[in-house]
Amino acid sequence: TMQNKVEKKMKEQDIKFKGQEAADLDKQVAEAKSDLEGVENELSAVLGYLAMLEKQCIAKPESYEERSARRQAEIVGLREALKILEEETTFLQRHAYGRKLRGAGKK
Repeated sequence: TMQNKVEKKMKEQDIKFKGQEAADLDKQVAEAKSDLEGVENELSAVLGYLAMLEKQCIAKPESYEERSARRQAEIVGLREALKILEEETTFLQRHAYGRKLRGAGKK
């Protein structure tokens, strides 16, 4: 019958259009997946760079042990410097004690 032929033709057209729509959607999904992969790679690179910058730029507080060791080393250095200065002062005082000013012994 004519009505069946018309319905059959309409359904064939629906199948054709739905097939094209499905193919278009598959293509869009593939493009979206590709875009997502590119963005995820870029994000990964940016996060890696950020982590490197944070290690370099963010000041981390020293632990008590580190501060204590640094201060102890500084104290040892200052004691050595003081000892050297005291030795030089003593040496200079010994030499100055034995000298007389010019003309002091001619009276």
